[in-house]
Amino acid sequence: MNDTGAPLLRLMWLASPALPVGGFSYSEGLEAAVDADLVGNEAQAADWLLDQLQLSLARCDLALVAQAITAWQARDVDRITSLNAWADQTRETTEGRQQSMQTGRSLLEWLRNGEQGDDLRLLTLAALQPAPLWPVGFALATVLAGASPREALLAFAWSWAENMVQAAMKTVPLGQAAAQRLLARLAAAIPAAADAAAALPDGERQAFTPRLAILSAQHETQYSRLFRS
Repeated sequence: MNDTGAPLLRLMWLASPALPVGGFSYSEGLEAAVDADLVGNEAQAADWLLDQLQLSLARCDLALVAQAITAWQARDVDRITSLNAWADQTRETTEGRQQSMQTGRSLLEWLRNGEQGDDLRLLTLAALQPAPLWPVGFALATVLAGASPREALLAFAWSWAENMVQAAMKTVPLGQAAAQRLLARLAAAIPAAADAAAALPDGERQAFTPRLAILSAQHETQYSRLFRS
């Protein structure tokens, strides 16, 4: 693609729930929250997801994406390795770690089969241990797509929002109209969350959501489950 619209199209592709990385199979604790009667209607689902956006995503994975973009652009292997290690070490539950590893590996394979599959940075991504984690892999994908850092953060957050709203539709459950209202509220909050994440220094990046972690751990043995987290 040499058209001026190519980076935008690539970014839309990355943000699509149809991207074959398996993001649709995770609810990130939402299913457990529904089972625990913490989320049972549209208003509660909106509050839950907005809290997760601001207290978890913006402080952790969105900030990781922002910092990893800079490192990938500079081809700073040490920095990339450090960011990936931090992401791995701070996953709060087994389910959360497995999700980030599985989607990261799947994204790597998708990138290898793409038109820039010979980019040497993919070798760095593949060598990350114990696996390339999702935020670090997504950051490289947006660099290869030619997207701006802010557009990349918006795409990352929007991809998360669409997957989570789809999970809410199945678990709460919610109808199509309610889902669109949820997306509208998340869309209004995402730009500020992305800007906050982009400005977050290393010392303030954090992964600390105890209630979500407890629910995620409980989900591992939940009797009836639709999702893998």
